[in-house]
Amino acid sequence: MTIARRSLLFAPANRPEVHAKALAAGPDILCLDLEDAVPPAAKAEARAIAVEFLRAKVSENGTERVVRINCLRGLEGLRDLTAILEARPESGVVFLPKVLEAGELRLAHDLIAESAPGLKLAVLIETAEGLENAFSILRASDRIAFAMFGGVDLAADLGVAVAHEPLLYARSRLAHAAARAGVDLLDVPCLSFRDADAIAAEARAAKALGYTGKAALHPAGLAAIHAAFDPTEAEIAKAEVIVAAYRASPNGLATVDGKLVEKPVVRAMERILAVRHRAAPPNRT
Repeated sequence: MTIARRSLLFAPANRPEVHAKALAAGPDILCLDLEDAVPPAAKAEARAIAVEFLRAKVSENGTERVVRINCLRGLEGLRDLTAILEARPESGVVFLPKVLEAGELRLAHDLIAESAPGLKLAVLIETAEGLENAFSILRASDRIAFAMFGGVDLAADLGVAVAHEPLLYARSRLAHAAARAGVDLLDVPCLSFRDADAIAAEARAAKALGYTGKAALHPAGLAAIHAAFDPTEAEIAKAEVIVAAYRASPNGLATVDGKLVEKPVVRAMERILAVRHRAAPPNRT
C-alpha cells in the first residue's frame, strides 16, 4: 500500500503534554524524538513514553507513528531498540539516525524480524560517510519505509553553510539513492520554523529534486509543506488514467497516449493518488 509522506513533525519524546496536539495538527508522520531533543538524564523516562506511543492504536487521522532512537552504535540506541522490541508493537517505524553503513540496517532488520515483524525502518543520512554509502544503505533492508536528508549535521561535517547551493550535490545524490531503492525521501526541517515563506520555498526546491516530503519542527510549518507537495488537478487526472490503464492490463503492460507505462511510472502515479487521498479523503467536507 502506498502511503502519503508529505510531512514529518518532530516532537520531544519526554514531553507527552504536546503529543496529542502534534497528532491533531495532522502531519502525515509524527516522530517522537529520543535523540537530540532529549537530555541524557531524561532518556529512560522518554524511552518508556516512546514505546507506549508505538504500541498505541493507530491515529484516527491516519498519522504514521515513528520513533527516532539514539544512534545504534551507542549504548542509548541499543537500549532504545531493545525496549521497543521487547514491547513488540504491531506497527510503527523505528528511525535510525547517523547511519554510516548498510550493516546497521541489516542488524536492525534481523532483530525486528525476530521480535516485532510489524515494524518498519527509516534512515537518517547526515554525515559524509553516510552519504558516500547511501546507495548500499537504502537497499540493505526491505523494511525501509523512508529516508531523510540530515542537512544540518552534514553541513557541519562538510564545513559548509546550511544553504541550498553547497548542499545541492548531497541532496541530489540522496534523491538518486532513494529513487533507486524505491523508498520515500524527506528533506531536512527548515531552521526558520515559523517562516511559512521560507518553509514553502525549501519544500518546493526539495520536491523539484524528487523528494516526496519535508520534516517540520513546529506544527505551524505543516500547511506550507502540504501545499508544496500536494498534487495539482492535472497531475491527479493523469495519475488516475495511468493507474487505471495499468491495473486493467492483463499482463502488466499498458500504454497511455501511445507510450508504454512501466512500473516506476506507476509507483509515482500511485504516490500522487495516495497524497490526494490524504489531502482530501472521501469523507471530508
